Amino acid sequence: MSTDPLERVRRICLALPESFEQEAWGEPTFRVRKRMFAMFANDHHGDGRIALWCNAPLGVQEMLVRSMPEKVFVPPYVGVKGWIGLVLDRGDDAEVEGHVVQSYCMVAPKRLQVQVGG
Repeated sequence: MSTDPLERVRRICLALPESFEQEAWGEPTFRVRKRMFAMFANDHHGDGRIALWCNAPLGVQEMLVRSMPEKVFVPPYVGVKGWIGLVLDRGDDAEVEGHVVQSYCMVAPKRLQVQVGG
């Protein structure tokens, strides 16, 4: 299994039904039905992090950032909408996958959510 962060993110995100990758703003984004659920960020504007940005339910961002500041941060631009940034070298695949599935289920049609247990 690859240890490359982008390959790891691709493996997790593209395993979801009807998901696809599309470049935007110079970085890979992951979408379902044209709606973005995750974005890879490689040292975004020199922040020193290789991260994945994901949507999160209301209130989750604040709780995670407060309880795990070494793993989770408020990303620029989308953070005001509740998105979280996951520092990829600080979380295992199960943690990352859990956040990705949650983000996916926030934008995917119900019939696709059911396929991933959402």
